[in-house]
Amino acid sequence: MKPTAELHAQGQSLWLDNITRSMLDGGQIERYIDTHAVTGLTSNPSIFDSAIESGDYDDAISATSQRGLSSEEIFFDLAIADLQRAADLFAPVHEDTEGVDGWVSLEVSPLLAYDTAETVAAATSLSAKAQRANLFVKIPGTPQGLPAIEECIASGVPVNVTLLFDADQYRAAADAYLRGIERRVDSGLGAVVGCVASVFISRWDVAVAESVPEELKNQLGLAVGRETYRAYRDVMESERFQRLANSGARVQRLLWASTKTKDPTAPDTLYVAGLAAPFTINTMPDSTLDAFFDHGTVGEPLARDGADCDVLLERFAVAGIDKKALAQKLQDDGAKSFTNSWSKLLARIDAQLSAPHETR
Repeated sequence: MKPTAELHAQGQSLWLDNITRSMLDGGQIERYIDTHAVTGLTSNPSIFDSAIESGDYDDAISATSQRGLSSEEIFFDLAIADLQRAADLFAPVHEDTEGVDGWVSLEVSPLLAYDTAETVAAATSLSAKAQRANLFVKIPGTPQGLPAIEECIASGVPVNVTLLFDADQYRAAADAYLRGIERRVDSGLGAVVGCVASVFISRWDVAVAESVPEELKNQLGLAVGRETYRAYRDVMESERFQRLANSGARVQRLLWASTKTKDPTAPDTLYVAGLAAPFTINTMPDSTLDAFFDHGTVGEPLARDGADCDVLLERFAVAGIDKKALAQKLQDDGAKSFTNSWSKLLARIDAQLSAPHETR
């Protein structure tokens, strides 16, 4: 059994953190489903920006330009079309798991990260346009995003909460989800609305690489992951959630994001092998997925109690790392990064619209 299939058999969902039209047209995503045990997919503005830069969407942009749409409208037309195709590929998984797995994700405009009302409006509109039961709308777990998450869940819009970095931010996202479900139960509505909480891992180690001793390098992300997993289990087992489960609610699943190893001297499967746990998700780019398929090792799953995370985090504190402050900085920087990618993406579309007949 290949390592990816073994990890899936142990209860973790493996999702692909990539989508392009050429991957869809060439059958690559179908092959990942068939051979790599992939059961879902995520996307973000950076992924689409790279795909558009490669020329993957030249013809589609030229064709769409005749309709007089803005660059943002063109992007969402292209992205929704791709994600509808991907959602259909994962529809059998979604049906077989009764909505637990088999999801794809589309992000609202990152420019809305700090605008609650506009985020709700955009998420509701995108969900309606996509017309797929297994499509998440990604909303950042910023302070302004949290009430938007609650509102979307309360109104039945499935949400992938993105840009979470530590246990505290995860708990806030879980609370927003639970509030939304509680409102539905109180109103006599169905208690099942899909939701995942995406915690970014590798950026922790990049952030401290130059400021911690050698023996602590490439350990902070996994330590934060273990602490967050403990918080996840606490939520799953809480009386608050159990009361909602009695009405049919499901837990907001924990998703590990940003799991590509950035340090070339570290194992390329570091954040896959180190974050194995049942009823969680690991979304990874092609290179990491292929690496784990080829030579990954499936070890013991994460410990319920977080194992040595407290000891490790204390060592980082002694080394001068303020985890709480860094978590906020990483979230702020992540929002800025997505905004920059979004601006580049729209500028690239604008440039192509102004010279639609040029060839590369």
